[in-house]
Amino acid sequence: MRDAITPEILTPQKKGRLGGGAGAFRDENLDLLSRVLDTWFRVPGTQIRFGLDGIVGFFPGVGDFIGGAASCIIVLAAFFRGVPMITIARMVVNLVIEVGVGMVPVLGNLFDIGWRANRRNYHLLENSLQGPVRDTVGDWLFMGVLALLLLALAMVPFLLLLWIGDGILKVLHAPGM
Repeated sequence: MRDAITPEILTPQKKGRLGGGAGAFRDENLDLLSRVLDTWFRVPGTQIRFGLDGIVGFFPGVGDFIGGAASCIIVLAAFFRGVPMITIARMVVNLVIEVGVGMVPVLGNLFDIGWRANRRNYHLLENSLQGPVRDTVGDWLFMGVLALLLLALAMVPFLLLLWIGDGILKVLHAPGM
């Protein structure tokens, strides 16, 4: 009787546009990129960690652009690996917040160190590819709150204009004018 041959069982990989992650979009590479950008260095004697994103932000104009461009790699990888669009939208919002606030001199760099958009985005990518649950309630809730905040922010100029117009009309129709 011949020895029984046992087949090798491979775990299934995510069936995205680039399979389970090819080349630069492999999990190990994306994890390394997010660490280099956000948590690669540690301030001695503390638990404060920062990455190249926090450092290049000190170069006015160019630094935030370079950091934002490098951060887009994780979002592109998520798109090519088949992450749901709501999760990609959330990743883009993380980047917009990081780059937008990061443009403020010095305080923006401190915000970059604390916000860690690349680590957040890597975890979003990782979590969205792990299980059968695709869109989470948290993703939709986050985007809903963001939409309400943007709507409120868009209404501020109109409310300000109404307030100024009301003041002008009161002055024009005041007795003695």
